[in-house]
Amino acid sequence: MPAKTASRSAPRRTTAAKAAARPTAASATDVVKIYGTGPTAVRALDGVSFGLPKGEFTAIMGPSGSGKSTLMHCLAGLDTVTSGTVRIGDTDITTLDDRRLTQLRRDRVGFVFQSFNLLPTLTAAENITLPLDIAGRDVDREWLDRVVDATGLRPRLGHRPAELSGGEQQRVAAARALAGRPEMVFADEPTGNLDSKASAEVLSFLRRSVDDMAQTVAMVTHDPVAAGYADRVIFLGDGRVVDEMAKPTAKRVLDRMKALEA
Repeated sequence: MPAKTASRSAPRRTTAAKAAARPTAASATDVVKIYGTGPTAVRALDGVSFGLPKGEFTAIMGPSGSGKSTLMHCLAGLDTVTSGTVRIGDTDITTLDDRRLTQLRRDRVGFVFQSFNLLPTLTAAENITLPLDIAGRDVDREWLDRVVDATGLRPRLGHRPAELSGGEQQRVAAARALAGRPEMVFADEPTGNLDSKASAEVLSFLRRSVDDMAQTVAMVTHDPVAAGYADRVIFLGDGRVVDEMAKPTAKRVLDRMKALEA
């Protein structure tokens, strides 16, 4: 009996505590990004610091010009920082030369962009495995089957992009990002060109990739509905982290965005 009492009275760990206990998939520390020089210089990021825990879906939001896409590109190694540190896992990517940075992006990072970037002459299946084929890496068929089944695209794998809907094309792009089993997936406005039904399909897939396949996703979005699929939302304003929200809903995110824009 005493043991049961002790068990009932043991404190439950909060979502934030669980996230803090996870290893970090990517992080930014005191990141500054300045475009231009002199009086016309623009400070797009102004001392940004935060971590992206493994196995979590994080949305990054903010008003237009807040620096969210710049932050995404710096985290993904697509743009350099002016100062500060960006890490993928334990690797400080700000110290890598172009060759090693290219290799890291190819082998450890997946990308989903607003434009689908599919090759029109290849089938959906060929587009999904294209980065692995270019890198000369073997395809893990068991993993690829899991990714394809999660997208619901199996009946469409033999079709070329022109024969697919916008939502199907973006799911192909998302499957391509996951095909190599990356440590980190970055999605920059992945539903920006889609209607609400197609957006839900893509976001549901990203959500399943986290819940069922232990992937880590960071997504820039302006859409409160899209942010509602995430575990956490980080809000930017004038190049700085100004707020954070756990367990977001579309309504809570919309209210917070209205407050920030005001």
